[in-house]
Amino acid sequence: MVLVFVYIPVIFNFVYSFFRLSSYSAGKTFVGFDNYRRFFSDDIFPIMLKNNFLYCIISLIVQVGFGTIVALLLESKLAVKFKNVYRNIYYLPALISITAVGLMFTFIYEPNMGFINSVLKVFDLPTRSWLGDSKLAIYCIIAMSQWQFTGYITLLMVVAFQNISTDYIEAAEIDGAGPIRRALNIQLPLAKEQLLVCIIITVIGAFKLYTEVYATTSGGPGNSSQVLGLYLYQQAFLHDDLGMAAVAGVFIFAITVVLSIIQIKITGSGKD
Repeated sequence: MVLVFVYIPVIFNFVYSFFRLSSYSAGKTFVGFDNYRRFFSDDIFPIMLKNNFLYCIISLIVQVGFGTIVALLLESKLAVKFKNVYRNIYYLPALISITAVGLMFTFIYEPNMGFINSVLKVFDLPTRSWLGDSKLAIYCIIAMSQWQFTGYITLLMVVAFQNISTDYIEAAEIDGAGPIRRALNIQLPLAKEQLLVCIIITVIGAFKLYTEVYATTSGGPGNSSQVLGLYLYQQAFLHDDLGMAAVAGVFIFAITVVLSIIQIKITGSGKD
């Protein structure tokens, strides 16, 4: 199953990146590295790379960082009574369709009747065209994603902390270790493998980013919120340039694999 649905398509995509292909023709023309030259020399390329890396860094800080802190709080004695309720509340946004969330936040960011500007008007504060501002659009999309997916990372880390033997925690409490020392010296090191999984999931998600942008700005205004995933879609289905779309797919695959390997090497995953 993995061979048929993952590895073979990846190989074919790599091969197709050296051809000029069209959805309306069975023929193909070998162009060598011309597609790669056009891709890397495109004026949009640095904008896409910046936006994807920006999304990745902020997601690692908020989704993984804040999500881990929330998971620690949920597994602490502070949340014993209502931790199941809190877990469901935090996880609920991750169950909503990304397209639905995009449409919902489009209304929230709407400049005339949107929720944010309506609140600002109540306090006589200046309003903004949130998704219409080239400097703010990508940050609005990133904020929307953090709201939706932080709870997913929180739940994964909660499961990891629950799998830690209570003997370690009780022994640390007897030795006088406070909650912060227990978290830093016991819980986080023992949940290192799950934390790495969360980081890799977040990084891959950052470079596969597509639906959030498509449902809100479609890469605009101008190309200020353009990302690699949306560029791939546009090249394949709007411009009928399947070779360029394949190059974008190869680049996304390569950069996610490289970053994942670097993270595994840095953290020493799998080593005793």
